[in-house]
Amino acid sequence: MKIFSNFESGSINVVKADSADDIQLTIPNDNQSEFYQWFHFRLETTAGEPHSLKLLNLAKSAYPEGWDGYSVVASYDREEWFRIPASFDGDTLSFEVTPEHGSIYFAYFAPYSYGRHQDLLHHAQTHPLCRLDTLGQTLDGNDVSLLTIGEPEPGKNIVWVIGRQHPGETMAEWFIEGLLARLLDDTDTVGRALLGNSVFYVVPNMNPDGSIRGHLRTNAIGVNLNREWQAPSMEKSPEVFLVREKMLETGIDLFLDVHGDEAIPYNFVAGSEGTPSYDECREELEQAFKQALTTITPEFQDEYGYDKDKPGEANLTVCSNWVAEQFRCLSYTVEMPFKDHNFQPDELYGWSPERSGVFGRDTLAAIHAVIDQV
Repeated sequence: MKIFSNFESGSINVVKADSADDIQLTIPNDNQSEFYQWFHFRLETTAGEPHSLKLLNLAKSAYPEGWDGYSVVASYDREEWFRIPASFDGDTLSFEVTPEHGSIYFAYFAPYSYGRHQDLLHHAQTHPLCRLDTLGQTLDGNDVSLLTIGEPEPGKNIVWVIGRQHPGETMAEWFIEGLLARLLDDTDTVGRALLGNSVFYVVPNMNPDGSIRGHLRTNAIGVNLNREWQAPSMEKSPEVFLVREKMLETGIDLFLDVHGDEAIPYNFVAGSEGTPSYDECREELEQAFKQALTTITPEFQDEYGYDKDKPGEANLTVCSNWVAEQFRCLSYTVEMPFKDHNFQPDELYGWSPERSGVFGRDTLAAIHAVIDQV
């Protein structure tokens, strides 16, 4: 029996693995950070034998409430990721598995590899209306990549979509993959209509360093990018600095920052009601977007989510708040679950890459529904 994490986004520590019925593991911290929650490892063992695995010391993890009701994600082929039921006692997550094959992967959520990220970028750029640009490099020397889709012309709407500021929230890039597939489909009338009146700027992965390193929440040196938007620097947060400079160049009419939430088992959005410039016009736009998304798909709901900020008390270091205030535009943080969507549960797969992609496609239709109002 062997346990491996010596691969891209791998993350696990082995405490004890003397027998299959008592495998004890812990999750490493993000580099130079107190955050830990993302795990990704491979178990090589004898097929057909029962195994008992425990993840220890989770009471001090980034989001302990995220483990309650959580099911582990697993795969034999790294294509199909299914769920394994688990129990959480407040500090230890325990789960049982009898592998059907000699090697099985486990992860916090289905990984989105850097190779697939490059495939996504380079497939997109083959569309005649799409251009791929490198804005600069991260601290580890990886590319900060931007897709520009549509012909920039005076009077066109400017739409920005970014994902994976928090690299372990891989559902964000699965979502963007689905959104791009629809936007670049010449047979899809929603995509065609949007590219007739809008230009899209898309950053599928804001944090490639953290993605490759196997971080949950931070970049290469432990910086939470979603708290850097008021004063980013090339020394601490080049990812934000570079993207922010491009935003200031293009302007923004509609913005989505795509994330995953550890604890809340629903899809929802968080708006900018606490920003100083928030007014009735912005509120009407937010309501119109949510109503459109509710009508389009039962995967979205507006009953559960984050508490709303009080007027004037929004944290402007947070991306969607900074964008809303800077550009006086419709700006949402989109959240998807690490667990399952409780209104539409799936016992075998939970919330999944496939559902994230479809949700991205549906969200593009919600953008179309409100774009003429922004």
